Amino acid sequence: MELSKINRVYFVGIGGIGMSALARYFAKRGLVVCGYDKTRTKLTETLEQEGILISYLDESAALPCAFLDKHDDSLIVYTPAIPKNSKILSHFIDQGFSLKKRSEVLGIISKGMFCIAVAGTHGKTTTSSIVAHILKDTGYDCTAFLGGITSNYNTNVLFGENNVVVVEADEYDRSFLTLHPDVAVITSMDADHLDIYGDKSHLEESFHLFAGQLKPNGVLFGHEGLPLENSISYAASNTAVAKAENLRVEGSKFVFDYADENHSIKDLSLMLPGKHNVENTAVAIAISLKLGIDAEKIKKAVANFKGVKRRFEYIVNNDNQIYIDDYAHHPEELRACFDAVRQLYPEKKLTVIFQPHLFTRTRDFADEFAKVLSTADELLLLEIYPARELPIDGVNSAFLLDKINSNNKRIIEKGAVTEYIKNTKPELILTVGAGDIDTLIEPIKNILTNA
Repeated sequence: MELSKINRVYFVGIGGIGMSALARYFAKRGLVVCGYDKTRTKLTETLEQEGILISYLDESAALPCAFLDKHDDSLIVYTPAIPKNSKILSHFIDQGFSLKKRSEVLGIISKGMFCIAVAGTHGKTTTSSIVAHILKDTGYDCTAFLGGITSNYNTNVLFGENNVVVVEADEYDRSFLTLHPDVAVITSMDADHLDIYGDKSHLEESFHLFAGQLKPNGVLFGHEGLPLENSISYAASNTAVAKAENLRVEGSKFVFDYADENHSIKDLSLMLPGKHNVENTAVAIAISLKLGIDAEKIKKAVANFKGVKRRFEYIVNNDNQIYIDDYAHHPEELRACFDAVRQLYPEKKLTVIFQPHLFTRTRDFADEFAKVLSTADELLLLEIYPARELPIDGVNSAFLLDKINSNNKRIIEKGAVTEYIKNTKPELILTVGAGDIDTLIEPIKNILTNA
């Protein structure tokens, strides 16, 4: 497929974070861009404000005229999260349109560019966002397709004038195997997406295949301890090649030193809390130094990186109450998030509101979820967000709650959360999850700021 011959693009599932980035990319290039999504969200409303026509009705009759019949200059992009019985998807298949997965299109766009791809079961969104920010802030420049809304730029796609592209490489459905990077990062290989992979060994095999996609003379960075050959290790460790050292908390910031075989940068200041984010930053620094970017410019860029929406995002932060929101939906992500909160606020009572994501993930990691959730001082557990899945008999939030070792735990309806917050006024609140728990952010914020 030649992108130069495409004049109109339709996105089936345009509200996804990766899909919306591509939609913005094509709209910026002046193409006709339309799409469908099941639910109107803040993101889809923003896309509409940017001039993209979106329908929320899964009927071929709701399609714009330009996409009723096949045209050679049309491209249909879909996400695997869309049900196979989607009427709009079926229409495009029946009419013989050119259909591509989001990951395939990303592979086509990045082909021929100097590609920096960040993969991992967690950490990839923040890491790729830090890399892109350093490249932008220092004047090196890049185009970037990110898995979150960066707070510095308030978008998930950045446009550059050079031939460098930064992409978040998604392991779901083996999507990242469409990429051929010049620089690759693997942040983690913890078991996840077992509904796709079956077991951890097949997931790890997929990451090894991704590493094998490197272009000749490409560079692979891997978190220390991962079973990767020919990779440059990074970590907050004395034994890694690219290392973050002398970590300390100063106020609400993490401060550390960076060192590798050829470089040393002292007293880097990071707004993002947690050892895991220091490590994400360390590999971003290593990549930037490999590209020849000046160390002082990198240090300045790291200091002014504001993070990614829903990645340890402060919603309310005053003397009386602190409210943080995070996308964590895997036990290891929850553990890292909780650790960061405890390091910053060791004396405060932590109230966690958690929405499990997917029946299969809850079933597969129930014991691990229970262990980390037991460390909350108070736990409010929402029902499982099903996303693309049908219910599994016996797998629900009550099943998970029963495994949690805590005297202060309960299941709560989503609609009852705000009233509970209003009545109890917790001093430190953390909302976590990858479903629609983000719809609680503004209501909770309004209660806390108007109390």
